[in-house]
Amino acid sequence: MKRKLRVGVIFGGRSGEHQVSLASARSIMAALDRDKYDVAPLGITQSGRWLLNGDPLARLLRGGDGAAEQVIPDNTGRELVPGATGAAFPPLDVIFPVLHGPFGEDGTIQGLLEIAGIPYVGSGVLASALGMDKLAAKDAFAARNLPQTPYLAVKRKDWEADPAAAIARIEGLLPYPLFVKPANLGSSIGISKAHDCAELRDALAEAARYDRKLLVEQAVPRAREIECSVLGNDDPIASVPGEVVPDREFYDYAAKYLDGDSKLLIPAPIPAALASRVRELAVRAFLAIDCSGLARVDFLLDGGTGQVFLNEINTMPGFTAISMYPKLWEASGIPYPELVDRLIDLALERHADRSRSQVAYDNTPLLK
Repeated sequence: MKRKLRVGVIFGGRSGEHQVSLASARSIMAALDRDKYDVAPLGITQSGRWLLNGDPLARLLRGGDGAAEQVIPDNTGRELVPGATGAAFPPLDVIFPVLHGPFGEDGTIQGLLEIAGIPYVGSGVLASALGMDKLAAKDAFAARNLPQTPYLAVKRKDWEADPAAAIARIEGLLPYPLFVKPANLGSSIGISKAHDCAELRDALAEAARYDRKLLVEQAVPRAREIECSVLGNDDPIASVPGEVVPDREFYDYAAKYLDGDSKLLIPAPIPAALASRVRELAVRAFLAIDCSGLARVDFLLDGGTGQVFLNEINTMPGFTAISMYPKLWEASGIPYPELVDRLIDLALERHADRSRSQVAYDNTPLLK
């Protein structure tokens, strides 16, 4: 009988998206076929402490912190914690890092797993870091001539040193209304829409609570929010597009997770040619920053002209059973449990490919 794979699922983390991560991880662990996988839950508290024993998900849902574990990568045995709390933590075959936002989706946990030599689901260090940093991603997309709305960057230190100058610079380059976002965060946390100078001042102050870099974007007129899921490594495929119809002026955190009145239209009610264009752009965005495994690519559609703009890419999108990423694949013929299986296979495929690369050039010593 084929040995079951031991899958570590990491969740929680030091991020404003901590609770979203717990919801995603619960859905993923419920979908993992216990005839094929042994599941090892790995929780991270909001203070950054690792919970490896007992039921980490239940402890985090209760708000518990627990005793810290020392995480020591060792690329010889695919272990994170040799000898944790006096008992060896079993080696892992693959890890599903279900972490959203900073200290998880931004390349940090991916770097740890690379050092540990453990295969993991999702993009590597570079793509994860670019996907998390909206400004860096926009610059990368611009280099590939992907359509985007006009934008500019504001540093927190410049905003705090001279708010009037920062606002004058923005108003001199971009017309209202504007969106203001922390460059490194997700789930619409810290995002505001500004229609005038007073709202812009409040929006910059709010975004500055979460990041040192702020993104200011020109709003798309009568915008429709279109999303597309991508799956694969070097030859990715795109799902049917879906449309988000928020119950507020835009799809903020409350509209996503609290109100329950926003609608997901799958497939999106758009012409076939436009749907094809969205899928093409989604794959191009995925490849532009060298993603792996999965990503959800978000677009804004001008309600008047029909022009489509790339908004952002999410390298570890929400993954509950009702999240857009898996629902789009379900509508495209890949149900949730099969999607999880495919992502694990893609993680192992990517790790095998990376393992083919030599890490030494010459054994001749340079120093004698």
